[in-house]
Amino acid sequence: SKSLSDEENQKLFGKCNNPNGHGHNYKGKELLTHVIDPVSGMVINLTDLKEYMQEAIMEPLDHKNLDKDVPYFAEVVSTTENVAVFIWENLKKLLPVGTLYKVKVYETDQNIVVYKGEETISE
Repeated sequence: SKSLSDEENQKLFGKCNNPNGHGHNYKGKELLTHVIDPVSGMVINLTDLKEYMQEAIMEPLDHKNLDKDVPYFAEVVSTTENVAVFIWENLKKLLPVGTLYKVKVYETDQNIVVYKGEETISE
């Protein structure tokens, strides 16, 4: 965090505090809820959903140094929690209103963040 000293960053972020950065291979799940369309039998067309995910998640984040390549993280610490918020905000702009229920981001099998808008739950 740019707002903390080197010592404070080390104490707070531990091994993740690396001035040259470090990588993660995040996995994510985006869960949708909505009324099933009686004609199509779907909440959303999967082809459309794939396009939304490509635009909202893959294009801005895939194979990127979050702190250097993604403008959002220039001022926001790139924690898993904030990655979930970023994904939520980007998907919410593209999906039909009321469709996005939660975003689940796996940093590791043990470090998982679930974000539901203003409500964050760690699992």
